[in-house]
Amino acid sequence: MSPERGIHGTSILEESARIRDELLPIEAAAAADAHATRSKLLEGARLRLGYGEPDAGPTGGLVDTRISEKRPVITPESLSEVLPPSEISVATTLKSRNDIAEILTHQDDRMIVIVGPCSIHDPEAALEYAEQVKNWREQYGDDLEIVMRAYMEKPRSELDWKGFIYDPELDGSDDINLGVVATHLVACQITDMGVPIAMERLNALTPQYVNGLVAYDAIGARNTTDQKAREYGSGTSSPVGFKNTPEGSIVAAAQAVVTANGAHAFLGMGMNGMPNQIETTGNELAHVILRGDQNGPNYSEKHIAETTALLKKKGLLNAIVIDASHGNSLKVADNQIEVIADVSRQVALGEQAIRGVMIESNLVAGSQNLKKTPKEELIYGQSVTDECVGLPDTITMLSALADAVRKRRLVTS
Repeated sequence: MSPERGIHGTSILEESARIRDELLPIEAAAAADAHATRSKLLEGARLRLGYGEPDAGPTGGLVDTRISEKRPVITPESLSEVLPPSEISVATTLKSRNDIAEILTHQDDRMIVIVGPCSIHDPEAALEYAEQVKNWREQYGDDLEIVMRAYMEKPRSELDWKGFIYDPELDGSDDINLGVVATHLVACQITDMGVPIAMERLNALTPQYVNGLVAYDAIGARNTTDQKAREYGSGTSSPVGFKNTPEGSIVAAAQAVVTANGAHAFLGMGMNGMPNQIETTGNELAHVILRGDQNGPNYSEKHIAETTALLKKKGLLNAIVIDASHGNSLKVADNQIEVIADVSRQVALGEQAIRGVMIESNLVAGSQNLKKTPKEELIYGQSVTDECVGLPDTITMLSALADAVRKRRLVTS
């Protein structure tokens, strides 16, 4: 059972809480059974190995000295069993992944557009925004592959709200079980509308909860140099983009792509929540995202030429995605319009390396401070993280990009 779309967003959280409360006792019982079986088997193994009775000293003061609590977590396997993706969701995700792959490899002359809220905090507003994306996909589909940003994790420079998956109640309660259920449920509903989604990956474990529902993966600027993020990129089933670092290193992003292209073996989590040795084949669709840096934008023709030369030198995919926000917009949402206008100009003149863009957009322009605003007073459809443009400006940018793609066809035909 899933809540009817259109009911106030709290119904999604209420349904998620109902699912959480049903699954947690099952996880606890399964864990207890597994612990008892493992203890018995390990005792036998210890004796067969000739170690006899254990002579272990107390570990008090050595482990968990800064851990205040440990809580059981619903496994991805349990969640996918109760809430499997619909046939429409599966078809939506597969088709978009294939379309994005063909755009990145220059087999499809359209552009990828990753558009939506900086981060999702209200399920109802997210579903309403998805309705807009559905309409845009129908209107601009001949020229653009539009994918909705459904970012549930938020990287922070210091301390702040870390995203819907960690604190879905927006109150510091940190109910991660509620967050993973609600995230999965929202992703199921959006993709069931025929709208593919993109996510930014931060935690090494959270992807398992929605991997089969994500058409496009992004690795943020703070994580591009992280070996675990690069290894994840090598194994994800989605195309994956690596942003240049906050300081502006495009070389680091290209190095991340090299790493993600390769095969790796590393520790990870299986769908059943157990640790696994993960072995990957490498992701040939890994690419660079230019997002500007602390000194300003990096989407100019000069930057594109330099990045293209770097990719060629390293033998990498000649595909660049431009993030219109962050350093490229100087963190002013309206500046995204100027970024997209210039990118559209370059594309219209025949630039082939630019294969996509990212736009931070929401139902209502601007942003609001979650720390200073009571939850019940939050403006519906407005970001609680980075400021976004509203729907009218989003449509202006989509129209400009679609027109640019049509002009590029004429130039290159």
